[in-house]
Amino acid sequence: MMSTERLYWHDAYLREWSAQIVAREQQRIALDRSAFYPESGGQPADNGWINGVAVVDVQLDEHDVVWHTLAEPIEATNVECSLDWQRRFDHMQQHHGQHLLSAAFDQLFNWRTVGFHLSTEYVTIDLTTSAASPAQLAEAEDLANQIIWQNLPILARFVSAEELASIALRKAPTVTGAIRVVSAGDFDHSACGGTHPNATGAVGQIHIRRSEKRGDSLRIEFVCGGRALHDLRWKNAMLGQIAASFSVAPNQAEQAVQRLREQEQQLRKQFQHAEQQLLEFEAKALVEQAQTIGQLKVVAQIWQREPQSVRQLANLVAQAGGVALFGVATSKPQLIFAGQGLDCGAILRQVVGAFGGKGGGSAQQAQGGIAEANDLAAALDLALSTLS
Repeated sequence: MMSTERLYWHDAYLREWSAQIVAREQQRIALDRSAFYPESGGQPADNGWINGVAVVDVQLDEHDVVWHTLAEPIEATNVECSLDWQRRFDHMQQHHGQHLLSAAFDQLFNWRTVGFHLSTEYVTIDLTTSAASPAQLAEAEDLANQIIWQNLPILARFVSAEELASIALRKAPTVTGAIRVVSAGDFDHSACGGTHPNATGAVGQIHIRRSEKRGDSLRIEFVCGGRALHDLRWKNAMLGQIAASFSVAPNQAEQAVQRLREQEQQLRKQFQHAEQQLLEFEAKALVEQAQTIGQLKVVAQIWQREPQSVRQLANLVAQAGGVALFGVATSKPQLIFAGQGLDCGAILRQVVGAFGGKGGGSAQQAQGGIAEANDLAAALDLALSTLS
């Protein structure tokens, strides 16, 4: 079978065409000519329709045959094809935006692009650096956008070996055979088999969203064209809502949020101080009402609180001269013992061992867990009998 004639190489704006089916494999078909781009080089496959049936995936095999996976089989031999243009144009905006942004980082800082991925929501490139300042990111973003707004012509073509030797490619080709070069004016020349617009202005705009260190490289996440518009639109709407909730102008929202954060931190400190005072008062009251075993004032009780709060209360009971034998009835039942004049760790290990649990600690404070919350009362009774 002959290789598929790939129409998108000659006209990336072709949306409708006729073709013949030359091979079938269940719901996969091969055409003699196709403008559907097969998934390759980090760019997803095109979608569209063949005789009205949805094309859900497009792949290229080792013989340069483009295979189209359909939503359902079709019987015809001569077919009419149409492209999902919105998806194609979005991919062209993102892909060529990547070329321009990669070239900007290369020219400004000599950071090469070693990875590229185009998802349904954003685009990423991996650069040969582990860090970039906000100013450097903005400088590269500005340069790439200046090239977009100059609306430079984009030329995509196959070149001879002689022509290739005269072109300053940003990156050496990774394939053998005929080389297709995509040029954005004199700004960037890249070997690429993907789909691109006719001029840089069609990219619209490049907007860097964030950067992230990935080992020895830096991953840049960005969006172009329609995606950039959508991203900035929802962010602007959110900023407006935040500003309105504070009754301030959008450019004052950051200061308003900072003031709220400072107030929240102050209130949190006040709450923690008040909570500490309440726990101290509670611990004193518990010790005053505690049962006496020998010389020890023992408080044995099961709590339905956060373990951290119960642990803090147990230590305060110990500081007030008592012994705390506490159970915590949560999804993972726990025992917390604290006090002076006994070995809390030894007693706790004996008790949790009797109920199939584990734990340990020092003579002054110990903690462990058992399997069933229903056994907490029996576990405390065992601890009390051990003290007796």
